[in-house]
Amino acid sequence: MTASDPKTDLHFYLQSARDALLWKLEGLSEYDIRRPLTPTGTNLLGLVKHAAGVELGYLGDTFGRPSGEPLPWLEDGAETNADMWATADESRKQMVELYRRAWAHADATVDALPLDTIGRVPWWPSDRDEVTLHHAVVRVIADTHRHAGHADILRELMDGAVGMNKGNDSMPPGDSEWWENYRRRLERAAQEADRDT
Repeated sequence: MTASDPKTDLHFYLQSARDALLWKLEGLSEYDIRRPLTPTGTNLLGLVKHAAGVELGYLGDTFGRPSGEPLPWLEDGAETNADMWATADESRKQMVELYRRAWAHADATVDALPLDTIGRVPWWPSDRDEVTLHHAVVRVIADTHRHAGHADILRELMDGAVGMNKGNDSMPPGDSEWWENYRRRLERAAQEADRDT
């Protein structure tokens, strides 16, 4: 087994989630990247906006490395959940560029500090606000992959596009007929299980 560098491993998994999240925007209209597809309003561009704020907070402010990026949706008095959707004035280009700047800032923090560096999460209670850089990076990886999964489902609902990226859909081979039959089989199994309870 080849030895690996922990920072390299963490960066690889964080970047794969970042790339997956942005890929979900490709080829969609302004409406489609913004439209709420769940009862709680989950939408693609909002997930990107949220992820940018998470990176700037956990991998910037927490370690005394503020980015200087204005994030009015996270300030005191901001509208509830304002980080989870983009206004009509917040363009796709602005949100994607913000997210890419957040990546660069977060990556610079990880590169500059040892993984055992202690930071303080500004929005956590003061008696338990300490985290190591390692913990913060793992938290951001988990959050970004979670939201990339949300984005994958949203995109599938829109046009059937699934997977981590264009070259890796991580799906078994099958045409539309195969998938329709598969889905019907799952539906039958669910109904049978429900009848048996």
